[in-house]
Amino acid sequence: MKKAIFLFSILYMISSAVAGQTATVYPTGLKVGDVAPSFTAKDQNGKTINLKQALKQGPVVLLFYRGQWCPFCNKQLSHFSDSLQMLTGKGASVLAVTPETEENVKKTVEKTRSSFSILEDEGMVIMKMYKVNFSVDENTITKYKGYGIDFDKANGSNGASLPVPATYIIGKDGIIKYVFFNTDYRQRASVHDILNNL
Repeated sequence: MKKAIFLFSILYMISSAVAGQTATVYPTGLKVGDVAPSFTAKDQNGKTINLKQALKQGPVVLLFYRGQWCPFCNKQLSHFSDSLQMLTGKGASVLAVTPETEENVKKTVEKTRSSFSILEDEGMVIMKMYKVNFSVDENTITKYKGYGIDFDKANGSNGASLPVPATYIIGKDGIIKYVFFNTDYRQRASVHDILNNL
């Protein structure tokens, strides 16, 4: 009996270790009250976007999205695009950040009719600063390939790395005023939520 319990314990530890290797480890994101890290990047039009400069005009709504292949991302970006005048009417600007390649950013723009700046985050620099990036586990990579989604093609040098689709409102003072951070990619901040917190 003791031998059986010992063997079961060994098998459990091995299976847990294997599961741990393939399980996704999610980041924590930044919190309300944190200083928003500054960044500079180019948007889909080749325009250089600097967060500090953008904040001089008013608060910034910062969206992180996974890619043009994600219907939840496209739906959210479409809603923000459709409601852009309401957001800018409150003095805010919208910036979206993605790990996908420039070519795929253009596909996102076509699908969502987004006129706000979308930033290709090569090297996941912005995502790392905002603590939203994570490496996709092998099981998910295999599963998504079955759906025709190849992260290497979608993200280029960023490979199988994605952001939690978080949303931050950054005040003119550079302090984060609102955070929506949920590791369930189906859950997103709504335009209504953002308008209520601007």
